[in-house]
Amino acid sequence: MIVLGLESSCDDTAAAVVRCDAGKSASVLSSIVVGQTDLHAAFGGVVPEIAARAHAEKLDLCIEDALAKAALTLRDIDAIAVTSGPGLIGGVLSGVMCAKGLSAATGKPLYGVNHLAGHALTPRLTDDVPYPYLMLLVSGGHCQFLLVHGPDRFERLGGTIDDAPGEAFDKVARLISLPQPGGPAIESAALQGDPNRFPFPRPLLDRPDCDMSFSGLKTAVLRVRDKVIAEKNGLSIQDQYDIAAGFQAAVVDVLAEKTRRALALYLEHDPVTRSLCVAGGVAANKAIRAGLETVAAASDATFIAPPLQLCTDNAAMIAFAAAEQSTVRGPDDLTLSARPRWPLDIRQPSMLGSGKKGAKA
Repeated sequence: MIVLGLESSCDDTAAAVVRCDAGKSASVLSSIVVGQTDLHAAFGGVVPEIAARAHAEKLDLCIEDALAKAALTLRDIDAIAVTSGPGLIGGVLSGVMCAKGLSAATGKPLYGVNHLAGHALTPRLTDDVPYPYLMLLVSGGHCQFLLVHGPDRFERLGGTIDDAPGEAFDKVARLISLPQPGGPAIESAALQGDPNRFPFPRPLLDRPDCDMSFSGLKTAVLRVRDKVIAEKNGLSIQDQYDIAAGFQAAVVDVLAEKTRRALALYLEHDPVTRSLCVAGGVAANKAIRAGLETVAAASDATFIAPPLQLCTDNAAMIAFAAAEQSTVRGPDDLTLSARPRWPLDIRQPSMLGSGKKGAKA
């Protein structure tokens, strides 16, 4: 099965071609990702309208490049997969409409894929990890622990009740005048800082569950920043480094402890292969990876983090997820709609509340 995948849920326009042969590991024939960092740099974050227009302008070019790199044409494709949520609705809609047009024109089956499922199934693409496995999905907009039982069966063990870690990284970077995106900027600054200078809190460690909170940590950074500015009439470069180091250390500690608890719940299922997997853009942070590796080693579990290009948003994971799910469900029709919100585990109550658009997570 050869699948063309499209991804446009946030600020990366992507297309990829993935081959899945029965009884063999999947292979990524091509993966094209066009970022939008320069377009949003002046605004301190992603502007949804700008992102949607950029997707509409770049999707067809990404598809052409992906097919060319794979040395294939649309005739060679067996199915078309697209992120149909969750995400910024304008971007998701751009991808869904493009995929529906391709499906209508070629007669190829269409699969709408949950963006979070794409991340959650990536360890199957890269390492052929057997079910069930524990997945920590940690990105700019999401953070949750998932027991992955099958291609379309995900059990949420816990997650953030407010800001996702990536969102907190971006906000803290803005607070201390570091560039965007905040994740790499904080990580780089933290290398030159003292993580013990400022005693930032470790939220929710007093609660025995796997839920997390990063909003209060962000507020603590704001108060420390204001106190330093008041005392010194400004924020020095070393102050920036020390705040970044202290904030990152707090995030690492929270993620490590909550992962330890989630891992204990996962091991109650007595999996044949103990696997702790992590995906999402924040998984690129070396300090976070090191903390999670330590937790995995303590429980004799294999730590699996896909390559960076497959940790961040990409279309290869969407194509592969469609191929995996095609074994348990049929394709979608042309009534497929874009969904700004789409929880993976719909059997549990929403963690972040609901509204006209549905449950957030």
